[in-house]
Amino acid sequence: MAEPVLLPHDWFPRPLPANVVIGPRSWLYSSFAFVHCRSRQPWAVRIGHDSGLYVGTYFELGRSGEVEIGNYCTIVGAVIRTDHRVVIEDYALVSHDVVIADSFAAAPPPESTEDAGLPPEPGFISVAVRRNVWVGTRAVLLRGADLGEGAIVGAGAVVDFLVPAYAVVAGNPARVVGWARRKHPEGG
Repeated sequence: MAEPVLLPHDWFPRPLPANVVIGPRSWLYSSFAFVHCRSRQPWAVRIGHDSGLYVGTYFELGRSGEVEIGNYCTIVGAVIRTDHRVVIEDYALVSHDVVIADSFAAAPPPESTEDAGLPPEPGFISVAVRRNVWVGTRAVLLRGADLGEGAIVGAGAVVDFLVPAYAVVAGNPARVVGWARRKHPEGG
């Protein structure tokens, strides 16, 4: 069994859960981020290298919850609540007070050992944030949100659909309001 991992700068007197993996040179503000993590998966949270997860970021995972965060990501005070799988790919920026949830309410999972956790469906991702995506302050990403590469989500937007690559979405419910860049006529 692996040695418990304590963050050297942590104010909270608990080690990281054994099913949390943090890549080299990545920063996590505190093990307190996992106070509501109930995942029983072999890995509940996997964080790539050179990523930063700052104060106010919480992982409220049910028994089947899994979160994968890529390389060079910045997550500032987001609440990630899932009983399934959330994927945040490389170079993503998730701003303050963002909620990523696969149900309409981001509530902590029950502490009972009898809580209803279903095994994860192979390959099913409830929320996906692709490469180079920016998510604005207080946006809400619900089950079905799949943000295409380079997409931008406006502050306070509520998204539960496939967002095309490089689209700018805003509003509640969100809709495409512009494009982050022009696509080259030859696809480049």
